[in-house]
Amino acid sequence: MTVLVQSAPFDAGEVLNGFAHGRGDVGAIVSFTGVVRDTKGDLRHMEIEHYPGMTERAIEGIVTRAKSRWSLADALVIHRFGVLPVGAPIMMVATAASHRADAFAAADFLMDYLKSRAPFWKKETTIDGTSWVAAKDEDEAALTRW
Repeated sequence: MTVLVQSAPFDAGEVLNGFAHGRGDVGAIVSFTGVVRDTKGDLRHMEIEHYPGMTERAIEGIVTRAKSRWSLADALVIHRFGVLPVGAPIMMVATAASHRADAFAAADFLMDYLKSRAPFWKKETTIDGTSWVAAKDEDEAALTRW
């Protein structure tokens, strides 16, 4: 299990290649990379804040839950903080398992729980000003399937 909370950018392809390298013990590797999106065409950047230490422990707990629920050989989570421009990678999840069903389900679980339970606070700066991003009902509702 690898959990990284960092301000530095990452290359998702390079990270995935490193995660997959030499993995003859698995039959499936699933990855997801989330990026800063500009849905209204007015976003200048997003700023993500967190509490060091607490955030890593919370994410490690989420990954531990996934590993206890599905047969995973490995899991990786990267989540960035700081000021991020439109199009920049925010986070990445990768899972490795013997079978694709476990890899897909665990990755989906991790993404849902990271979205709703990882202690990050997001602030958007648009051409009209700055505002905090509120929690979304659909993100909370997504947790009910787990």
